[in-house]
Amino acid sequence: MGKFQIKKSSTVHDVVVIGSGAGGGMAGYVLANAGIKVLMLEAGPFFDPAKDSHQFKWPWESPRRGASTVRAFGDFDAAYGGWEIDGEPYTRKDGTQFDWFRSRMLGGKTNHWGRISLRMGPDDFKCKDGLTDDWPFTYDEIKPYYDKVDRLIGLYGTVENLPNEPDGIFMKPPKPRLPELFIRKSAAKAGVKVITGRGSVITELLDGNKDRQPCFYCGQCGRSCKVYGDFSASSCLVIPAMKSGNLDVVTNAMVREIITDKNGLATGVSYVNREDMQEYQVSCKTVILGASACESARILLNSKSSAHPGGLANSSGVVGKYLHDSTGSSLGGFIPQLLDRKRFNEDGTGSIHIYSPWWLDNKKLDFPRGYHIEYGGGMRMPSYGFGGGIHRYNAKVPARDGSTKKAGGFGASLKDDYRRFYGANVGMAGRGTAIAKKENYCEIDPNVVDKYGIPVLRFHYKWADEEIKQAKHMQETFQSLLHEMGAIITSSPHGPEDNYGLEAPGRIIHEVGTIRMGDDPKKSAVNRWCQAHDCKNLFVVDAAPFVQQGDKNATWTILALSWRTAEYILEQRKKQNV
Repeated sequence: MGKFQIKKSSTVHDVVVIGSGAGGGMAGYVLANAGIKVLMLEAGPFFDPAKDSHQFKWPWESPRRGASTVRAFGDFDAAYGGWEIDGEPYTRKDGTQFDWFRSRMLGGKTNHWGRISLRMGPDDFKCKDGLTDDWPFTYDEIKPYYDKVDRLIGLYGTVENLPNEPDGIFMKPPKPRLPELFIRKSAAKAGVKVITGRGSVITELLDGNKDRQPCFYCGQCGRSCKVYGDFSASSCLVIPAMKSGNLDVVTNAMVREIITDKNGLATGVSYVNREDMQEYQVSCKTVILGASACESARILLNSKSSAHPGGLANSSGVVGKYLHDSTGSSLGGFIPQLLDRKRFNEDGTGSIHIYSPWWLDNKKLDFPRGYHIEYGGGMRMPSYGFGGGIHRYNAKVPARDGSTKKAGGFGASLKDDYRRFYGANVGMAGRGTAIAKKENYCEIDPNVVDKYGIPVLRFHYKWADEEIKQAKHMQETFQSLLHEMGAIITSSPHGPEDNYGLEAPGRIIHEVGTIRMGDDPKKSAVNRWCQAHDCKNLFVVDAAPFVQQGDKNATWTILALSWRTAEYILEQRKKQNV
């Protein structure tokens, strides 16, 4: 057997960006367009939605015909990966559960996400109940970068002037579909506020951008968009930045560690090429880490040296700690009034047309913080398993001859009910605030490595009582909404035995907080600019620096923070500080 040799590049790059998702993609975009030479390392293959998307495939075109799938959300979904990846394990301890979603491809998880694009509000950055730490800056400081993201990427919505649900710079929103009209009406009766959705899908041309076309309402955003009508980091950030001539991308690069010198400064990155299984090293002046909250923590913890014996940027011991994912619970049913219904404005985006921002005062409730509600339904693309709940409806429904009958059956009767129920379904899901706790964390498993020889993560996570109570409130709200619209609930009942349908941590794929920011180096890993306290030429631009997630999806805040950090790097380069 030949001697193992690490292949080292002689080129010294200005910046190496690890990861090509929302954070890494935005940092690369801003720096490359400012004239900085950037090398981007991506763990998966190159992915251009214009060429690689399966946007127009019918479900039955799958060679498996529904028997199984190689992707978590279906064969044609734009996510190369999932909660389990062959050869890339992770472990759990003390009987707790955390499901870790990874998407190995250019653009990462932004290719298949729901495009729900919400700003965090003033109360999300400054804690009022004493349960969590404040962020080291206010909403007003980050607002200009939210504005920049809105203008660059585009999103639809309406101005509502809600105190903790900040408005953005909006395009015209898509019209509500028929089930959404029912939801609006029933929500008013139930005392639940409903407003127009906010999604990063362009509904009109962006000024000066000829590469992106407005949404044509196929509703398949989860597959990524061939006309770049929705936001993916690949189509909107990385590929445009490559055209500047200042951004190079190395794909299939599984990063092992960040290399540092005797003074503790970052000098390069070591990675394993997934295709030839050889290890490579690239040199640079600055490292930007944007591999996702848990992957970035893993890289730092594996980057041990004499200058950083506990892992890079971890003199505080907080790397991997304060991990939290959004809470989530859901309920669904069908509306008998919509059986056999005619078509009515079935066009729509793959994102939400309406949603409910948090509307209540926690002082009157038995749990802190809140959640928003996402709604779905209508005549969307049927998938394998559509209508599978018909047998569970156990409800008497009008037959075509005017009598009543039990839904479902076999053969022609079952096919007929599939047609009748199509478009009558409605569903809702809560996405809420989990409390950042030091006791929820990821760490390096000392006994397990992946197929690349890289030590893997081990998770410890447990839902707290306040999060279970939040899920209980979600279920009670959903039942009230469905009752007001005369719907028949078809989901399995949720109660205390299953934490009121509270999804396992990690299942909502909103994990944040593992490399938290703060002004005190003893209590945080990075400063307010996402710059490592222990290593001034290392920055983290994904969701890992979040001090505390709100009840909003993380992506818009990742983008705004990354833009802010990239501009700070440009300023520090001028001062020769990095």
